Amino acid sequence: MRTSIATVSLSGPLTEKLTAAARAGFDGVEIFENDLIGCPLGPEEIRDRTADLGLTIDLYQPMRDIEAVSPDEFAGNLRRAEHKFRLMRRLGADTVLVCSSVSPHAVDDDALAAAQLRQLAGLAQGFGIRVAYEALAWGRHVSTYDHAWRIVEAADHPALGVCLDSFHILARGSDPAGIAAIPGDKIFFVQLADAPLMALDVLQWSRHYRCFPGQGDLDVTALVRAVVRAGYRGPLSLEVFNDVFRQADAGRTATDAQRSLAVLQESAGLTTPPAPVLPTGFAFAEIATADTERVAPLLTALGFSRTARHPGKPVDLWEQGEARILLNTDTDGHRPDPWLTAIGLESPDPAAAASRAEALLAPVLPRRRAPGDAPLDAVAAPDGTEFFFCATDRPGHPSWTGDFPPAPHRPGGDGIGIRRIDHVALTQPWHHFDEAALFHRSVLGLQPHASVDLADPYGLLRSRAASNPEGTVRIALGVGPSPTDDPARPQHLAFATDDVVTAARRARAAGLPMLQVPANYYDDLAARHAFAPGELETYRELGILYDRDEKGEFRHCYTETIGRLFFELVERLNGYDGYGAQNAPVRLTAQRT
Repeated sequence: MRTSIATVSLSGPLTEKLTAAARAGFDGVEIFENDLIGCPLGPEEIRDRTADLGLTIDLYQPMRDIEAVSPDEFAGNLRRAEHKFRLMRRLGADTVLVCSSVSPHAVDDDALAAAQLRQLAGLAQGFGIRVAYEALAWGRHVSTYDHAWRIVEAADHPALGVCLDSFHILARGSDPAGIAAIPGDKIFFVQLADAPLMALDVLQWSRHYRCFPGQGDLDVTALVRAVVRAGYRGPLSLEVFNDVFRQADAGRTATDAQRSLAVLQESAGLTTPPAPVLPTGFAFAEIATADTERVAPLLTALGFSRTARHPGKPVDLWEQGEARILLNTDTDGHRPDPWLTAIGLESPDPAAAASRAEALLAPVLPRRRAPGDAPLDAVAAPDGTEFFFCATDRPGHPSWTGDFPPAPHRPGGDGIGIRRIDHVALTQPWHHFDEAALFHRSVLGLQPHASVDLADPYGLLRSRAASNPEGTVRIALGVGPSPTDDPARPQHLAFATDDVVTAARRARAAGLPMLQVPANYYDDLAARHAFAPGELETYRELGILYDRDEKGEFRHCYTETIGRLFFELVERLNGYDGYGAQNAPVRLTAQRT
């Protein structure tokens, strides 16, 4: 289906919004009245600019507080409407959005509302314009789509239909199945938005917290299926009011919006892009830094051994069990502090995974490859992290490990018991957190978990994890409370062990600097849980934190932070599936001390 986006969904002046929408691949736009009023270009110039960009103007919006008013007030409304219809002719728009009235002067009289909307539609028809009547969730007397349809049906005018908005419908808990009662040709327009479930006044919820489909908790897919079954064949259009989007780069937001529509159409069965390819594990994590000697001793103390070196690049391979770390010397000096720059994901079909990513507008990264290097595809996540699709040491597939001939070992002893990478935690730019959640779900095929707030000494941090069904790939996405706070937020790598107590003892004996946990934490732990004799004392000695859920137990500890990077040792018992969120405030406070 054709795709469209409301200009209110993007930041900047109208001309920049139009350019961003066109570059992202949209077919059309809804022009919000405030954007037009503030534009220095005349309506004809905007029409021509839009056409030159390959866009259509699918809707002009909104007209407010029109119906169910006194004859004198309605006469004024018709005068105002006629002026707008003449403007729309100059603009080249043929459909106008009319919102259900919120005016205190509107009366609860469906027959009057229908009669006045019929007059309005008759006036619009003379200009070649259709009127799409939308029920606002906070409308004074009309607040549900079925009520709006009853009024439109009673008005019985060919130039009058309904506009269905997923937020207004789903935020009130209305069942979209009732859309089947509306003839498809009377659904003049469909607007789409998602939102997180929040206990807010619906108007404030709508005006500040909408997001693109797939980034919130509303079942937008069910609504799209319903309108298609009803016979709607117009554009699927995004109308998203969001404080963050209004400050973010318009081009990037438009691309994120187009990706959300691609995933939405796939979930509704309207398109068939390349199928998701779920990753099965971590192939490697890459750390880049100008001074690798700040990291190498930590890897040694963690029991890793340097086993290989790339012949043409300053990159070393460190291994322990199935955990592999690439330590990259950033010769350009762009990263003085250690930083997680890339993640390798084991994929059943790397080529198909890359095709899926490209179809969903993920930027495929060019790669400088020496002769004989394995051909690896990589895409960039919203935070700039590179994700490689790998088939490590698998027969019939090129393996990236072939790029690393064995080198003289830098030993880490016999290891400390690390088996593999358990999870990675990536700090997201403030403006791109929702984009990142959609990227990891749609492009990488990971299942998102519930968003949680974590208490930091300087505010609340938002975190949302995503994983594959088996839990062999876990990525935790975090964001700080303000745009200026992001640069201070560290990333970390968590390693899975079968016995975190033994691993912590060995690491400490090897000189690994561990995060100091306050004694008060262990006093509180003793009040909350019962432990075997000596168990809590061991945790206190080694700085181990403890959590449990309905499935099992979680024991973990952290290293001190080097630059913006730290490591975590974890032990999951009996199916524990979380990340120790209960302990996050203690860890965050200790890292700030």
